Amino acid sequence: MIVILVFAVFILTAIGAHLYVFTRMREFAWVKELAGESKAKSRLIRAPFVLAMALWCVFDLVPAVIAVVHLLFFWLVSDFAGWIVKKTSKKEFRFYWQGAVALVVTAVYLICGWYFAHHVYETDYTLATAKNLPGGHLRVAVIADSHIGCTFDGEGFAAHMKEIEQSHPDLLLIVGDFVDDDTKRADMEKACAALGEMKTTYGIYYVYGNHDPGYSDSRDFTAADMEAELEKNHVTVLKDESVLLADSVYVVGRRDRSSGDRLSMKDLTKELDLAKYMIVLDHQPHDFAAQEAAGADLVLCGHTHGGQMFPIGITGELSGANEKTYGLETRGNTNYIVTSGISDWAIPYKTAAIAEYVIIDIR
Repeated sequence: MIVILVFAVFILTAIGAHLYVFTRMREFAWVKELAGESKAKSRLIRAPFVLAMALWCVFDLVPAVIAVVHLLFFWLVSDFAGWIVKKTSKKEFRFYWQGAVALVVTAVYLICGWYFAHHVYETDYTLATAKNLPGGHLRVAVIADSHIGCTFDGEGFAAHMKEIEQSHPDLLLIVGDFVDDDTKRADMEKACAALGEMKTTYGIYYVYGNHDPGYSDSRDFTAADMEAELEKNHVTVLKDESVLLADSVYVVGRRDRSSGDRLSMKDLTKELDLAKYMIVLDHQPHDFAAQEAAGADLVLCGHTHGGQMFPIGITGELSGANEKTYGLETRGNTNYIVTSGISDWAIPYKTAAIAEYVIIDIR
C-alpha cells in the first residue's frame, strides 16, 4: 500500500512538473524573441519540449519520472533563489537564468547518479573476533541487489564476479534480490554459470530477497527454475537454514521478511553452538534486536540500495521499514553491515550511495 501511495505521489508530481516547466519556459529570451507578443506562438514553441518529456515518461516511466521530478525540484529552488535576489537587489534580470540553472543542475546531478549506479566499487571492512576462525582469518565477499538486467546483464554480472574472484575470498555470500521482476532467463542462467566458475575456499551461499520470487508473471522463468540453476552451479540456497564451515563458522540464511512465513531468530539458532562464529544473511535490515539476542556475530543485509536517492533512505528509516540504510554498525557483540548493492531496481541513478561489492576481513 505504501509503495502504491509513493508511486501515485510521484506520478502526480511529474504531471505538475510538466505544467510548471511549460509555464516557466515562456520566460526564456529565445522563446520571447520567437513568439513576439503572440501567446499562441509562445505556447506552440514550448509545447514540443514538454511533449518530449511526456513521451519519455510514457516509454521509460520510472527513470523519466525521477528525472522530471528532480527537474521540478531544482527549478523551484532556482526560481525561489531568483525571487530572493530580485527582492534584495531591487534589480531586474536581463535574462531568465533560473531556468538555465535548473536544467544544467538537473543534468549534472542525474549524469553523476547514472555513473554511480553503473560503476561498481569495492568496499572493504576489517572486523575482529575472539572466536576461532579457520587459519585465524576469514575473507568474506558479499553482494546484494544485483537485479540482473537493470544496470548489467548476465555477461556484465560475470565480469563483476571475475573481479571479485581476484580478491581471493574464502566464501561468497549473496544477500537477496539476485534477479529482478523482468530479468530474462538467458541472463539469469549466464549469471548462475558465472557463479559456478568462481573459485572460493568454502563455497557460495544465497538467500532470497523480496524481488527474487517475482511480483508478476512477466519473467520467462520461475523462482524454482532460478533455484535449480543456482544449485546446479554449486550455490547453496539457504531458506531458514544454517551450514557449518570448517567446524568453526556458521552461515545462517533467513527467508526474506516479505515471505510472511519464516522462523524467528531464536528458533533458527537454538541448536547452534554460540562458541562458534555466526554470520547471518537477512536481505532486509529489520530484525536487529532479535539477531543480537540470538548471538549473531555478523549480520549482512541489502535491500535499501544505500538510500538510492534522497529522501528514500530517510523515509525508510523513519517509517520503520529499515533499521539501517547503509554501512557498518555495532550493537553489543554483533556487527551489522548493510550494503548499497551491486546494482539497482528500476531507477538507473544512484546519488545517495555507490554501487558496490563488499570484502570483509575477519581476524
